[in-house]
Parts: sequence; C-alpha cells; structure tokens
Amino acid sequence: MDHGAPIVENVFGISWLDFNLSNVLMIAISSLIVFVLCVLGARKLEMKPTGTQNVMEWILDFIKGMINDTMDWKTGKTFLPLALTLFTYILVGNLLGVITNGVFGDEVWWKSPTADPGITLTLSTMVILLSHFYGIKMRGGKEYFLDYFRPIPVLFPIKLIEEFANTLTLGLRLFGNLYAGEVLLALLVGLTTSGVFGFLGGAIPFLAWQGFSIFIGGIQAFIFTMLTLVFISHKVSDEH
Repeated sequence: MDHGAPIVENVFGISWLDFNLSNVLMIAISSLIVFVLCVLGARKLEMKPTGTQNVMEWILDFIKGMINDTMDWKTGKTFLPLALTLFTYILVGNLLGVITNGVFGDEVWWKSPTADPGITLTLSTMVILLSHFYGIKMRGGKEYFLDYFRPIPVLFPIKLIEEFANTLTLGLRLFGNLYAGEVLLALLVGLTTSGVFGFLGGAIPFLAWQGFSIFIGGIQAFIFTMLTLVFISHKVSDEH
C-alpha cells in the first residue's frame, strides 16, 4: 500500500483546491452502476418480479423495514428515496474495492470510493445537515431549537459537541472498515505473488478475506443508512 494517489493540485489556480482523480473516477463509476441498476429494475415492471426487478424490490422492502424500525411510516416515507440512494450507493462503492485494486504506475486509480475519509465525511456531513433541515421544516424553527435546551439548558454545549461527534463517527466508521479491508487484501495479494507461502498458501486466505469483506461492505452500508434514519428521526419526532 505504498502507492500514491493521482492528485491534481491548485485547480483553477486556487492553492487549497486539489482533486483526487481516483475519487472522481470511482464516484462516477459507483453512481453509474447504481443508476443502471435502478433503471433495469424499474424498466419493465411485472407482477411476478424476476432478475434485477426482484433484487431492487427486495432492497426497497429492506429499506422500508429500516424506516419502520426508526420512525412511523407517515413521517418516514419522506426519507425512502434518501435511504434507498444511500444504501445502494454505499453498498456498490464498498464492493468495488473488494473485487480488485487498480494500480497504474505508482498511483492507485481503482479502489472503493468509501475507503477515502474525504468522501465518507462528506456523506456524513450531508446526512447531519439534512437532519437539521428536515427537523426545522417538519417541526418549525422555534420548537426545533428549543430541543437543544431540554430538559435543562446546561445540556446545550453537550448537545452541540454531540452533533460534531456524530458527524465524525458516522464518516470515520465507514472509512476505517473499508480502508483496513483494502490494506489487508493488498497484503494477502502480496503473499500469493511473493512466494513466501506459495500461491495456494496466499490465495486461500485472500479468497476467504474477500468473502468476509463483501459481508462487511453490506453491513457497513446497512449501519450507515440505519444511523442516518436514526439521526433524522431524532430531529423530526416530537418525542425526542
């Protein structure tokens, strides 16, 4: 994992604006895959779904179950498109780096976009901001901000710190799990090519860990989406 990233510095002449071309590429590919899956799943709807439609309907039912577990459906149905988009995008992004890593020269071009902290923290920041937006929209600004002083006003600073902590933990949890998985996969690939344990000695743990990484990728997509719904439910529900 000593490879660098294809970074373009000083974009548009701005000293602090850098672009990681690998991130841009993988974000575009992940988005395209999700778009194609959704189009294929909804193109020819049938009463007895098969193929891609069956998979997408299963995911949709799964997301509906997550919403029902966190808030009432009357409120939660508003967030069905958001939850579905987050789950499918993060799941696809997680799995892209499990399949393989693409290194050209000394730069990594193909990897999981969610193995970059900039992307995961951007997603978590978007989620927290959306939770505030919908909290104000559905409950009104006055009622929403009064929650920061309940049950006692002295809790206000603690609740502000909690907002920053939620943003960091939500993004870094996803990044840490995916990045660690890619590092270990790269080490196991090295074992298969170095001859230290022989091809079989390296390939067997590599395949085993790759299967486990697929499981972890699905779990992390579920956790991120579930926590998103939990954060939003805390903001839009009066009982919170």
